[in-house]
Amino acid sequence: MIKYRFFLFFLVLLWVWPCQASADQTSKLIDALNPKIFSEKDEASINMLFSISELRRNLNQRIKEKKTLLEKSTSETEKLSLQSEISTLDGQLSDAQADFERIATGVDIGIFLGKEEESFDWKEEVMALVEPGIKEIKRMTVSARNKTKLKDEVAYYENLVLVSRDAVRNITGLISKTEDKEVKKNLEALLPEWKGVEKQIQNKLQIANMQLKEMSNDEKSLIETSGISIKKFFRTRGLYLMIALISCVCAVLLLRLGAGYLITLIPGYNMKYKPFHIRLFEILVRMAAIFVVFFVLVLVFYVFEDWVLLSLSIILFIGIGWAAKNTLPKFWQQSQLMLNIGAVREGERIIYQGVPWMVKTINIFCILENPDMEVSIRLPIEELLDKTSRPFHKSESWFPCRRNDWVILADGTWGHVTTMSHEMVQLALAGGAKKTYQTSDFLGQTPLNISLGFSLRVVFGVSYDIQKEVTGKVLETMSAHIREAIEKEGYDKGLVNVQVDFQAAGSSSLDLAVIAEFKGEMAPQYYKLSRAIQRWCVDACTANNWEIPFPQLTVHH
Repeated sequence: MIKYRFFLFFLVLLWVWPCQASADQTSKLIDALNPKIFSEKDEASINMLFSISELRRNLNQRIKEKKTLLEKSTSETEKLSLQSEISTLDGQLSDAQADFERIATGVDIGIFLGKEEESFDWKEEVMALVEPGIKEIKRMTVSARNKTKLKDEVAYYENLVLVSRDAVRNITGLISKTEDKEVKKNLEALLPEWKGVEKQIQNKLQIANMQLKEMSNDEKSLIETSGISIKKFFRTRGLYLMIALISCVCAVLLLRLGAGYLITLIPGYNMKYKPFHIRLFEILVRMAAIFVVFFVLVLVFYVFEDWVLLSLSIILFIGIGWAAKNTLPKFWQQSQLMLNIGAVREGERIIYQGVPWMVKTINIFCILENPDMEVSIRLPIEELLDKTSRPFHKSESWFPCRRNDWVILADGTWGHVTTMSHEMVQLALAGGAKKTYQTSDFLGQTPLNISLGFSLRVVFGVSYDIQKEVTGKVLETMSAHIREAIEKEGYDKGLVNVQVDFQAAGSSSLDLAVIAEFKGEMAPQYYKLSRAIQRWCVDACTANNWEIPFPQLTVHH
């Protein structure tokens, strides 16, 4: 170990005072030392230090030559060119010195450089809050990005090495072929410069290859890296996140419990429809919950001094705030609805998808209810932004029928309702068949609900032979016969009224109108009763020897 330190000290002396010993002498000294004390990595580093030391000597020599030419030059253009070349060589020498220190120390010496005093900029100060989070995101991919960068550098320097070799080869070829002494002298003066360029590029290539090799050797397997990262996460940031989430939940629960108690002290909290001040209080509680969550997150991460999670949480809330800025008009309209001061209000009637609804509750999700359909739907509050509600009278109907009601549609369909919603209505027909309508089409059929009660009107014609009695005795006899038949066949419980009136004197008969009113419970017998009335009229004519002219029957619904 003592020999190793002595050797490194000797190398530094070589770099500072390169003219005191040659590279060959140093090589002899290394050969005299025990090579087993050096690892493969150390040997590679030492070889690179030798190369850089040699490059530095070459650069110093070239700079000295350029300065000599600059002193002798009388042309301003040539002086400017020489000064530019000297400046370039100085930069290359500075890079060589930095490379030597970086390889010798094994660290980046740039971190020891003093920082310039910065002027205050509030934008930069704000960005400084989120900088740790951005840096953490970059850190996750730093290894892959550095490896890719080194590969690009290797490819770049390999191409430059080929170009510089071609340049040296061309200059060497021209020197061997030319016979002009002046040209040959200029070419020989140019050759060392290009050899130095080639050497410098080769050193850069070797440094990049060595760094790439070290990075590859230091890489761990994906499983090992993932395991270490997961363990570290749950020991540090995972624990902080869990504490922050639990703290947020507890804070919100306490806020809700406190708000729930306070709201009981406010008059009107238990009314069927909440008054304005109760709704305003609930909205303020929701807004306070958002600020409480933000405050608790920041507080927890600040206490644990995790600036990465703190900055990420700030970035998150800044993003939420920026997105909310664009939806502010929409948010204001929603707030009006939630305060029950908008175009749609609780307890009023609204038309949605062609069906009337009663607005039951307005919240983030609103509840609409149809009392007749016995259906309620849940809608996001956005669906009500372009709607308008109105007060309603208690006698207003919410739908033409209810479930199990019997209806007759404009297309002649007769059946009872088995299923209905704002999407479709299904009818059960005679014999068990079922017919389904879209609700809008069903309403377009102007359904007649006979479950609420109905009347049958049958027009029956008798002969002119009984013209003398047709407006008196015949009407009484016909009415009595029909009542007796209804009672005999068991329809009297559903009968409301029956009457027979003279309607008109037709071209071939005297027309009587039989009007029978029934309760809604007789709706399943609707067509059967219609046919029965005609039969009872015929029976009455037969029993009283009344002639029935042709045509004699016309039924009107």
